[in-house]
Amino acid sequence: MVVGYRTLTSLLSCVTVFAAASRLKPSGLQSIPLDLSPFYNNKAFGTYPGETSFDTLGQSYPAPDLDTPYYTSSYTGLVYSFPGYTGPNKSDNVIVDGQTIAVPAGSYFSASFLISEDKELAIVSGNVTFTYTDNSTSVYELRSLDWFSFLTINRGELIFPSRFTATGVDYNTSHIFERTAALSPGKELRAISLPEATSADDGRLHVFAISLWTGGSAVDVQSVRPTQKWISSGVQAVEITLNNAGSECVAGDGLNLTLLGDGLQTAGKGYLKRLCPGDQKIVTIGVESTSSAVVNVSVILDYAGSQRTTEFDNIQFGLTEWTTDLDNLAKHESPEWFNNAKYGIFIHWGPYAVTGWGNSSPYESYAEWFWWYSTHHPQADPSDFYDYRLRTYGKDWAYDDTFPNFTASAYDPKAWVDLIADAGAKYFVITSKHHDGFSLFDAGSSSNRSALHYGPQRDVLGELFDAAAKYQPQLKRGTYFSLPEWFNPDFGPYGFDQFDPATVPGTNSWPGVQATNPYTGAVEPYTGRIPVDDFLTDVMLPQMDTLAYDYGTDIMWCDCGAANVTATFASSWFNAARKQDRQVAINSRCGVPQAADFDTPEYMRFGSAQRRKWESNQGMDPYSYGYNQATPASAYMNATTLIYTLVDIVSKNGNLLLDVGPRADGTIVQAEVDRLREAGRWIKSHGEAVFDTTYWFVQSEIEGGPDVRFTQADGAFYVLFLERPAVEDGVVKVAAPVPVLKGDEVSLLAVEGGGKLAWKVIGQGSQAVLNIEVTDALLDKEEYCWVFKIEYA
Repeated sequence: MVVGYRTLTSLLSCVTVFAAASRLKPSGLQSIPLDLSPFYNNKAFGTYPGETSFDTLGQSYPAPDLDTPYYTSSYTGLVYSFPGYTGPNKSDNVIVDGQTIAVPAGSYFSASFLISEDKELAIVSGNVTFTYTDNSTSVYELRSLDWFSFLTINRGELIFPSRFTATGVDYNTSHIFERTAALSPGKELRAISLPEATSADDGRLHVFAISLWTGGSAVDVQSVRPTQKWISSGVQAVEITLNNAGSECVAGDGLNLTLLGDGLQTAGKGYLKRLCPGDQKIVTIGVESTSSAVVNVSVILDYAGSQRTTEFDNIQFGLTEWTTDLDNLAKHESPEWFNNAKYGIFIHWGPYAVTGWGNSSPYESYAEWFWWYSTHHPQADPSDFYDYRLRTYGKDWAYDDTFPNFTASAYDPKAWVDLIADAGAKYFVITSKHHDGFSLFDAGSSSNRSALHYGPQRDVLGELFDAAAKYQPQLKRGTYFSLPEWFNPDFGPYGFDQFDPATVPGTNSWPGVQATNPYTGAVEPYTGRIPVDDFLTDVMLPQMDTLAYDYGTDIMWCDCGAANVTATFASSWFNAARKQDRQVAINSRCGVPQAADFDTPEYMRFGSAQRRKWESNQGMDPYSYGYNQATPASAYMNATTLIYTLVDIVSKNGNLLLDVGPRADGTIVQAEVDRLREAGRWIKSHGEAVFDTTYWFVQSEIEGGPDVRFTQADGAFYVLFLERPAVEDGVVKVAAPVPVLKGDEVSLLAVEGGGKLAWKVIGQGSQAVLNIEVTDALLDKEEYCWVFKIEYA
């Protein structure tokens, strides 16, 4: 597997643990770390290769450098009992196997977990059951991403620079993740039952620590968190997390928040319209500070004519100067525009559109990987690119022979951005350069392997950005950028194997040498290459700088971040963007997880809301991102699936980046065009339930009932049925404790005649059911997704 990224190693020379600023909790409210040591049955941390076997393969995390046997979360502020390395042969975590953990008597608002799993390229999940003193229960899906991340695709709460293999060190980062579950309000927790065991073949779920957040009798402040985002020039965005652990909703005129502290000046009060029992929301306040000193602050809650003050100590304010220090870069986050945008269009376009082939389901592989797949051993080629290339192009063909046929002759950048807008998307990301090293932009003196010199002989990326700025200026513009290039000889010092040659023969996937013709053995050309002294400083960095400064990208969407210059690039870009009053974003694949603003799982959705911002990317094609002529029109994602996918992802704090792959001439498959516009009509008419919303902390969907999701905004709550709701005795039932109160108005959003529907709530607390009076005739006027809006009085 991947070993010895010299540049990456130098950037991650020590364990990076996100240490939060000291937050002393107000009296009576605190996190209660549970002692899991009686349940420890696995050892995760080692000090040398093979010392222990976290994953049954002799691999382990490197021992963390902790001063105390406790860890404070960088985001939630919760304190965990986390001893780290416990010495030889002493366990330090729990492989779940249905263990039941008794908890100290008391009322708790939430339960948080530090977790991981032990299988590469897998996601492992299981249900945690919370049992209360009245013998009722609630369930939460505990899910973990893979514990080590090839090319740093993930970012955990704890990040380690490497992992120990059985015989050495692998310098891909390894991670431990934090997950938080809401508990039933008004009940006392008695016990926590961990998920049932999963097999080693499927990956086992590991729990390192559990911490409970205590509940009060009313709305409480959990944390004060200054961010590095800003509301206006010089006004820092400070997030205040509020929990309602009481029995009454915040309603009516709502709740006002004031933040006080030495040297601080707030830009107006914070405001919260509605917060019901068991729910958690974040209120953002703008703060100007005279220095970056650490100060004590008071949060004043003003509600229903009374005030309550909560004190927090040792909070550091101020917008930082960005540096290459990893702890510094870890403070950067996805901007609010990205969090609110929810839906973007991905565009994979390059010479691979000429070959345009990836076989068809169930044998389909990425069409944009045609060059790589077709040069490798058949055992690494289940889709049979090897034989397709031979029978289609003959034995003497080389990949660069595609360049003249990559014409862009029908490319209309205005039509593209108009389509993106018609689809209802708020941003787009285009492949500025894929793994084949062919750039769609002016790469300057770093390379002539580009659309300006070959094929279209046009700055196709620049034209698209210009068209967006002129015709659809509301669209944010992003650039996909492959950090490595498969067959560029200058990448040689940083080349690596993605797969284990022992199990997948012939898979020298990022070799840094020119490709070899698989039939004749001849070396294939690397047309347009300009030899350089160092790939990182002479190709990668100037190209990223060009996209950032010359083209003004809003999103740097990297891929395959092995050896990299990301810390240097990001620190400079973040500083420059702030001076321009631009809030920009960088994804999780740039090789330095600390600099990642959002995670980027492919073709993936989650079963519950994720606190950390994420963006699922997938194609309208069932598998490929680039154009695949073998895909029949019927196989492309239809409007129903698109809307279902978008709503599901948004309800769990994600964005959807949906890909189209244009043909070599710049035309887009008509089935994709039609279905994007069809879905776009629904998205635009129901946009208030999608854009500028956030997830519901209490739950993401209804278990065991109709397919329902939830979103909310400041003044409204949305119930989104992803299947036609059943009308029983004249009502549609929503079996969830939605925050609806007397005086609220319920409507069927965007449906004529759907306003002011009669409603009532049956039952209380977690057993509450909202009954909405509605007719089948009214439901017949809607399709795709039925959205009930609860507008707060």
